[in-house]
Amino acid sequence: MIAYKEAFFDEPSQTLCLVMEYADGGDLYQRLLDHQRRGTTFSEREIWQVLCQMVSGLKALHDRSVLHRDLKCANVFMTRDGHAKMGDLNVSKVAKYGGLLFTQTGTPYYASPEVWKDQPYDSKSDIWSLGCLVYEMACLQPPFRASNMDLLYKKVLSGQYQPLPAAYSAELATVIASMLQVIP
Repeated sequence: MIAYKEAFFDEPSQTLCLVMEYADGGDLYQRLLDHQRRGTTFSEREIWQVLCQMVSGLKALHDRSVLHRDLKCANVFMTRDGHAKMGDLNVSKVAKYGGLLFTQTGTPYYASPEVWKDQPYDSKSDIWSLGCLVYEMACLQPPFRASNMDLLYKKVLSGQYQPLPAAYSAELATVIASMLQVIP
């Protein structure tokens, strides 16, 4: 998790300012764009490192009944030495009443089928988003893409996506497939 330091209100601009830990490596989305521009890919080792760190962050949240609800590459901050830190919890929420939430939120490319269907969801929805994030690291694009929301809805609900490039292991493909389960 990216560390929170302090908050203050800037009177001249009428802005609430949050001071967070500095991530000197930018965010994962910028790294993804760099790979796209250079025609390179993330190493499998780097993908596993980010995956393990994100699982650790999600476990810390989920153990406290907090759902992130907007996990995506732009919300993973990086340090120069390769540490990934989850951030931007502005739409996160504490799950009450049996641990299920009903509010639709998050980024469409990463939203789970139950969110798309306006059904109650729980921490498994964050795991779906993590599966999308890891797939995107491997393929440099989200697993479910479409030209409009109706088509994206259908693709997400089908759970069908292109296989990983052959350069990645069957183990990585299996882990991603286990996270991208249409029935949670």
